[in-house]
Amino acid sequence: MKILVIEDNTDLREVIVRSLEKERYVVETAPDYATARTKVFIYEYDCILLDIMLPDGNGLNLLRELAERGKRNNVIIISAKDSIEDKVNGLELGADDYLAKPFHLAELHARIRSVMRRNAQGGERNIQLGNVTIHPDTFGVDVDGKPLDLGRKEYDILHYFVNRPNRLIEKQTLAEAVWGDNIDQADNFDFIYAQMKNLRKRLKTAGADIEIKTVYGFGYKLIISRQAEE
Repeated sequence: MKILVIEDNTDLREVIVRSLEKERYVVETAPDYATARTKVFIYEYDCILLDIMLPDGNGLNLLRELAERGKRNNVIIISAKDSIEDKVNGLELGADDYLAKPFHLAELHARIRSVMRRNAQGGERNIQLGNVTIHPDTFGVDVDGKPLDLGRKEYDILHYFVNRPNRLIEKQTLAEAVWGDNIDQADNFDFIYAQMKNLRKRLKTAGADIEIKTVYGFGYKLIISRQAEE
């Protein structure tokens, strides 16, 4: 899962990034309004941590523009401004949660998991697709109740797809989501093929109902295999 941290305080930003990376998130950063605005309209993020008071703009204006453009992101405001007015404005503009500074990192992690469960997983702690169950809190995967051993990137790829079943995913979009924004500068995406080959083999060997199909010339799509056979 990829998170964008929009925070102008260098020390706090680095602390947040280190803590999130320990939780196995892919983390990108923006130290100011201009950088944040560029990133949110070029790349996709599973969650955005947004400071309101930025040196060159107000984070609420970014929320407003996201709403106007129809971009739905999981947004958690992290701000030293703990006023009722700011909370109400932020939530009405589309923020999913509001966390006042200073805060404990454990609470931030819990808020992120809560927002993701609510918006991406329908409130459920685990994700069920066919006979495959994903356990985001422990990075575990079961097939018919039996644990499936996956490498880190294999898990990250599977987690990305199970949240987007039956959707065509371009290779570049997948690469950015799992490896980070700067991967768009790579000469090619051959590194995806090896990870995808291993993941497909493990799913098939385990008897998983789901399958990640190649859509030649475009990318990939996760389907439920039994549906494809009917």
